[in-house]
Amino acid sequence: MRSSFVTALLCLIATTCAAPAPGKDSDCDKTVKPGQSIQKAIDNAKKGDKIVVEAGEYYEQLTITTDGIQLIGKGAKLFPPKNYTKNFCTGLSRSFADGSETDAGICIHGKGFVLAPYDPKLPEHLKISKVGDYIKNVVVTGFNITGFNGENIALIGGKDVKISKNNLVDGTQYGFLTVGSIDTNAENNVITSSTLSIIAMCMDDKSGATFKNNHISNYYIALCGQTPGGELKKNTVKNCCIGPFIDPGIKGMKIIENTITGRNPYCLAKDGAGMVILGASNTIVERNTFESIQNNKTGVGIFISDDPVSGAKASGNVFKKNLFKFNDLDIFNNATTTDNVFRNNECASSVPDGLCNN
Repeated sequence: MRSSFVTALLCLIATTCAAPAPGKDSDCDKTVKPGQSIQKAIDNAKKGDKIVVEAGEYYEQLTITTDGIQLIGKGAKLFPPKNYTKNFCTGLSRSFADGSETDAGICIHGKGFVLAPYDPKLPEHLKISKVGDYIKNVVVTGFNITGFNGENIALIGGKDVKISKNNLVDGTQYGFLTVGSIDTNAENNVITSSTLSIIAMCMDDKSGATFKNNHISNYYIALCGQTPGGELKKNTVKNCCIGPFIDPGIKGMKIIENTITGRNPYCLAKDGAGMVILGASNTIVERNTFESIQNNKTGVGIFISDDPVSGAKASGNVFKKNLFKFNDLDIFNNATTTDNVFRNNECASSVPDGLCNN
């Protein structure tokens, strides 16, 4: 009985997925080869389709608006086209050099979302002004993406989107940026810059964002935390100006088991911190390592302060079991509140005194 059932099942699978059409691994997958268009395959894909992009160089911007697409690179290298084409991610961030609109390498977005007008007082990226229908369950993995003038990958209005095992190089404004999304998962990516780009990874989501096991180097800010309850875990940050930066008014982020080492020599003289909490509250900072944060005797492992612009207080944050090595100063608590907690941190120096090993 079991043998007959298995035989029938195999025949059914063979009928469904055998005899692939040209350009496909099977009727269940689509394959893109060098010289073919990745975007065309995306446009022709249906919900749940898997698109495999073979090794080679592709000069395209990509836009994904269909639920469930899995875009899988097998050594595929994505570069900017000769001329950018405007899409929903155009202008999501502006150039810090001249304020011009930028473009993303891969733009993933929901439908019906509206972005707020550009505010020069908030120059990093646009915010969501109207929520639409979320794009769900998209996966982007295995790509080498280099040199886009905005974000190498941008996500707007996603739900349960996974960005994993990509090499994101020289994203001028961002390596990866997610805005207005829910339960974004970005893990095991390598984000680096050959010079010193702006922000490696940023979560400005509604809830549930997780950045885990990413490797980041040579960015001004490695990890931007703008998501209530977001999690930064087991990331490795090297030679950046600031590691995690938790924004004013953000509550309940978790910064767990990250390793932040070194300081890029091209940082502005005033910037040298393993981590900054600026007017954020109820942050959990636990079991992280901060090493060799040195800046002419002013480098700081963790810097905590109220936000002088908005007035947001750094309050209720918990720092425990963190390890500090070879920093100019390990902890600098500049907050005016008295409810930040420091417990069992293995460090040598703090302002005020007494924040180490207590």
